[in-house]
Amino acid sequence: MALIGHHGSGKTQLVDAMLFNAKLIDRTGILATDTEEVEKEKKASFSMGVTSFAHGDNRIYVLDTPGMADFMAETVNGIYACENVVAVINSTAGMEIQTERFGAIAGEQGKGIIAFFNMLDKERSSYQDALADLADTFERTPVLVQLQIGSEGNFKGLVDLIAMKAYIYEGNSGTFSESAIPADLAQAAEEARTKMIEDIVQNDEELMMKYLEGEELSGDEIVGALKKAYLANEVVPVLLGSALKNIGVHQLIDFVVSVGKKTSESSPRSATLLSDDKIEVNPTEEEPLVAYIFKSVVDPFVGKLTYMKLLSGSLKQGDTFVVVDQDSQEKAGHVILPEGLKEIEVDEATVGDVVKLSKLKKSAVGNTATHKDRQMKLDLPVLPEPMISKSIQPKSKGDIDKISGGLARLAESDPTFKWENDPETNETVISGLGSVHLDIMIERLKKLFSVDVEVGKPKIAYRETVRKTVETEYKHKKQTGGHGQYGHVQIRIEPNERGGGFEFIDKIVGGVVPKNYIPAVEKGVVEAMKKGIVAFYPVVDTKVTLFYGSYHDVDSSDMSFQIAARQAFKNGMTDANPVILEPIMDIEVFVPDEATGDIMGEITSRRGRPMGMEPQGKGTSKVVAQAPLAEMLDFANKLSSITSGRGYFTMKFNGYQETPPDVQQKIVVERQRELEEQK
Repeated sequence: MALIGHHGSGKTQLVDAMLFNAKLIDRTGILATDTEEVEKEKKASFSMGVTSFAHGDNRIYVLDTPGMADFMAETVNGIYACENVVAVINSTAGMEIQTERFGAIAGEQGKGIIAFFNMLDKERSSYQDALADLADTFERTPVLVQLQIGSEGNFKGLVDLIAMKAYIYEGNSGTFSESAIPADLAQAAEEARTKMIEDIVQNDEELMMKYLEGEELSGDEIVGALKKAYLANEVVPVLLGSALKNIGVHQLIDFVVSVGKKTSESSPRSATLLSDDKIEVNPTEEEPLVAYIFKSVVDPFVGKLTYMKLLSGSLKQGDTFVVVDQDSQEKAGHVILPEGLKEIEVDEATVGDVVKLSKLKKSAVGNTATHKDRQMKLDLPVLPEPMISKSIQPKSKGDIDKISGGLARLAESDPTFKWENDPETNETVISGLGSVHLDIMIERLKKLFSVDVEVGKPKIAYRETVRKTVETEYKHKKQTGGHGQYGHVQIRIEPNERGGGFEFIDKIVGGVVPKNYIPAVEKGVVEAMKKGIVAFYPVVDTKVTLFYGSYHDVDSSDMSFQIAARQAFKNGMTDANPVILEPIMDIEVFVPDEATGDIMGEITSRRGRPMGMEPQGKGTSKVVAQAPLAEMLDFANKLSSITSGRGYFTMKFNGYQETPPDVQQKIVVERQRELEEQK
């Protein structure tokens, strides 16, 4: 099962309670699945925790996903890798935005969803008001299967509405005793049980008839009907508890085992063979191996650790398989299963197991591993594109190679983290889903690879162009003893259409510039265009026509014509009304309906142009706009502020357009300062 929920809902505390009850840790509160140094320091989950424990004849794998939108890739991958999703809800806050967002993703992936209202021991805790929100978010009927005994600080147990028993807890040890339902809850329990049965028998005609005829349904019949409705994704069972006090955790696990989807009951996964034919992967041991790489850990001592979920087939020690996306043949040296804080080595893992492998040659999160004779790629959910970028450079020159190696390893572990070295600005630029995302990646770079970096805003790749047609000439003539230098060109510089790039036109007649020197003229112009005259940015969207010139039989050379062309272009550009161009982005912003006006206003204030709005359903709209990249660098933070964390956006390059005079002046001043610093 994958635990999902808003940051601070208590998912990692819940894992602690599960492992404590399974006797795999000796106390709760250690946040067992927060294994990274940075997670321990900040007491928050930034990556998916993976563990398992035995429960009777079952092994239960728990994927503890982060609750922040910045680490969405971890959560989406956790949901994809599991059969059951447990939405952990902070009972003092109700349905929070990330629970809604991640729950919607689980629904789209067709996962079984169980709601666990946590923190019922806290002041002002409640679950009743949030049941309607569950129905809206998950588009399934919420079915309450428990009642709480006591509230807030006096919360001490649960009524099981299926077995009609009470469980009274003692202290925080997780030990409880069975008893009759307290008299003051007897009527409420009967009413809640009646509603529960009515909600679940609707999908079972035989049981519905039996119920309507007044026959008593057995516990097994109720569980059977509930499981049938759960497997059909028609209901969200609602359970109650407190991870901190270890109340209801036993019952949650028992419920997952009796009602939750086993691996064999999960839906086939769609995939695409290398031949482009579609195929379905069935969760059986009889099919060849198909596994999904859903987590990768960089360990400075052991190297890379890779977690795979076996979706079909089995994997034995010594087996070879192919990581299809990398076209890399790999070998399973040791097959390891995570358990508690440790791990166990097995001879063979089978469908449904999560295995941990070390030292794969080539692999990344999101890759598919298969048997060599049936290679395919799983059809995966779409992940959001990076929304924010920062530039980084090593504090020590000797760390340049370390940075590249470290960033490459980090990118393998998170498909929403990108990096590139921009040859134009000579910067390393990292991009991710938010400021916290990038801050944590920089922290990992520091801790795992011992690289200290300076962080800044990325430079914008501005361009220059001309707006007026001019004719210009330059004669390069130099006598230096022996052969001299002579090259003479007359050129026309004119604007090209936006996005048209550079065009060189040869209009020489009568051989006034010999054909063998014309490529040198073009080369000189191209060289001159590398640095414009406004702020020394590359020149684009310009036509240059060579229409006249002269040469010398002895002193002319390629270099002479290159120099003449370069100088002629620079001289002419001064008179050609040059202007700076800036990159313009196509933007799609997904926001709650009530925030669309504010977001459109915000985009307009950033020199953007809203171009329309499309309803997305469930109270969400998509605002389509264009805006300059320079104005969007800090948009993610503002968007989060306006929408209380509910909004997100995508951005892709559209083209270049002219900057207004006041903006151009600021760019020129900033560029001069930048060039001074580089001296």
